[in-house]
Amino acid sequence: MNRIAFTVAAFTAVLLSGCRGNEPPAQTATPKQQVVETVTVHRRQVASQLVLPARVTANPTEMVHIYPLISGRVLSLRILPGQEVHKGETIGTLQSSEAAQARSDYEKAKIEVDRADLQLNRARELLAHEVLSQREFDDLKALDAADHSEMERARQTLHMLGFNENDTTDVVPITAPISGAVLDVGTGPGELQRSLDNATAIATIADIDSIWVVGDLYPRDQGEVHVGQTAAITVNGYPGMTLHGAVSNISDAVDPTSLTLKVRVVLSNPQHRLKPDMYANMMLTGARQDVIQVPSTSVIQNGRETFVFVQTAPGKYERRNVTVANTGAETDDVAQGLNDGDQVVSQGAELLREAEGQ
Repeated sequence: MNRIAFTVAAFTAVLLSGCRGNEPPAQTATPKQQVVETVTVHRRQVASQLVLPARVTANPTEMVHIYPLISGRVLSLRILPGQEVHKGETIGTLQSSEAAQARSDYEKAKIEVDRADLQLNRARELLAHEVLSQREFDDLKALDAADHSEMERARQTLHMLGFNENDTTDVVPITAPISGAVLDVGTGPGELQRSLDNATAIATIADIDSIWVVGDLYPRDQGEVHVGQTAAITVNGYPGMTLHGAVSNISDAVDPTSLTLKVRVVLSNPQHRLKPDMYANMMLTGARQDVIQVPSTSVIQNGRETFVFVQTAPGKYERRNVTVANTGAETDDVAQGLNDGDQVVSQGAELLREAEGQ
């Protein structure tokens, strides 16, 4: 440890000689009051804190992009972004020739079933009178079952499109598959929609009663974060509001774009105050540790060295290399290098460093 010893008066005389000229020393104010101030530091327990930039996002398992089941032209759309919808609610209509085709397939299948049933009944009577062989009867029975199966497939297709067997219209209702908020609308009346190669969803609906806050964690800090850790969330859109939760998941893969791991906190959002894509900050509280808190102005970073100046006697100071655990706006937490009760220079540390090099 390098020691420097000099009187405060001599140090100040050197410092002020270039700007004070030949003024008598008697006119100089007390140098100690001008340039060097110290504080007594004490050991205390603090919890480490890590602040992550984050964004609010909807749970992807509770979000649905609505695409048309068949191709057609949008006739109407009854939703707007921000609107609340309920599961099964009709949010628009689509006119499609494929609906007419589905109904035609069902009617044809129904005719085939009627004919197959009639043939099977006749075959049953012939079998009873030993006019028809058992093998021929089994073949007709299998054909009848196949026709029934085809009719059931056509019926299910109609139901999936929102029709029943007695409908005659070619207008397909567009219904909400889940209850939630409309996040986006990607089409409008008159626009053509293709069921197989459509790139834009008709609408996006998400249940945001529960919302995710996803923070970016650099791999170097992953040792400080664990599942179940307490998290405080602040959102840019609501100054002064702090929400509390716990880490529910840490991703197992690094995002190739941001080169970070994703830390997830799930929050209840009954009033929908938190909106997807809002910016937020995630403050994670770690384990408590013994540190000595010093003013931020005391800590000097010089290359790979981090040090402070400690007063060893009136007007005498020595450099102490320290290990900083946490940094703050006004104070830093020193984990190693200081003792309880040390007199640490709070003002004038940079001047001492410059004088040390002279």
